[in-house]
Order: sequence, then C-alpha cells, then structure tokens
Amino acid sequence: MRHRLNANPATRERRGVQRRIINRVAQFRTGLGALPRSCMVTDISVNGARLYSDTDMPETFTLSVTGEDADIQRECRVVWRLGGEVGVTFTDRPPR
Repeated sequence: MRHRLNANPATRERRGVQRRIINRVAQFRTGLGALPRSCMVTDISVNGARLYSDTDMPETFTLSVTGEDADIQRECRVVWRLGGEVGVTFTDRPPR
C-alpha cells in the first residue's frame, strides 16, 4: 500500500516559494533608536521567514540577518504566532 505525502489538505504546503532552512541567530528592531533583540531564523524565503524568540515580538519590525552568503535587512509583519514561534511576511521589496 502506497501513502501519498501531504494528502490531507489541512497539512499540505501552501507556500508558492520554497524556504531555506538556515537556523541562524538574527536581530530585530522595533524602530529607530530601539535596541536590537535576538531571535532565531529557522527558515527563510524571498517572501517571509519563520522565527523563534524567547521575548514577545511586535506586529511589525526590521529583521537583520548576517551570515556567510549575505547580510539581509527586511521589514516584517507577523502573520501567525504559535508559542515562541512567529511567521512573518516581508513587507518591503527584496534586495537585488
């Protein structure tokens, strides 16, 4: 008997673009002059990311990720929350 992956519509992947797992520490800021706070980026795409933070994250903020391939700074809006995990969509245009 063969099983189909993601046969249940409730668990089917709905994103149009693939996310990359990066598990990297990042910073978020709520505005000019605000102190940065740490979070973990667990996966990221051109449209959004999944983050984890021990502290409450605001509805909108600037996310800064530095690493081997590039430094990324994106404006974010929270689209879902589950415990310490947060899903965000990027509200600015991707860098070229």
